[in-house]
Amino acid sequence: MRSPTTIEIKGLSYAFGDRTVLHQLDLTVEGGSTVALLGPSGCGKSTLLKLLAGLLQPQQGEIRFGDRAIASPQSSLPPERRDIGMVFQDYALWPHMSVAQNVGFPLLMRRVPTAERLTKTMIALERVGLASFALRRPADLSGGQQQRVALARAIIAEPGILLFDEPLSNLDRDLRESLSREISTLLRQLGTTAVYVTHDREEAEAIANHIVHLSQGSVTAIQAVTPLSGEIA
Repeated sequence: MRSPTTIEIKGLSYAFGDRTVLHQLDLTVEGGSTVALLGPSGCGKSTLLKLLAGLLQPQQGEIRFGDRAIASPQSSLPPERRDIGMVFQDYALWPHMSVAQNVGFPLLMRRVPTAERLTKTMIALERVGLASFALRRPADLSGGQQQRVALARAIIAEPGILLFDEPLSNLDRDLRESLSREISTLLRQLGTTAVYVTHDREEAEAIANHIVHLSQGSVTAIQAVTPLSGEIA
């Protein structure tokens, strides 16, 4: 079993035109921990997540995953070479595919043999409580179930780092609270390093080991919390 991946961010800056979004940001995410990025709209949390994912390239500073230099102004690894899984706000599921096909797609792209891919697909679906929904289409599922499918797809390849882009913001309050507890439990079971973007303090407290407060592109405080527990069912 490999060691959890530590994220190191040093002097990270990014601007859109003359608007600075991140300014000389330093942050370390210890391997196996979950950090929530919390702050108002425009504080830089989504931009930071995109830089970690490889969707943007730093203009200043450096990002390292473990002992690997991932991104700097001079070079940037593409997302598929970063050993990451992502969970998006809008689920990003293919409507013409079954639940199992959606979840197994990352392994299909890696040309994992069919038998192994199907086995890992069912394991991932069992982890999120959706094994019995494998043959259904996304349109047949509730919003919460669709987000669980997206989560299963993100974890199926056992990435070193999971990135969450406000994944529960489209759900109602009760469902957000339930899924927050379930995601917290799953992340602790997996031991995967995770960065979770949210604007909801209660959601951050339910999921993260540390909450990083951002304002005007800088870290203003880091708060240690004890995540709540819940069952994936």
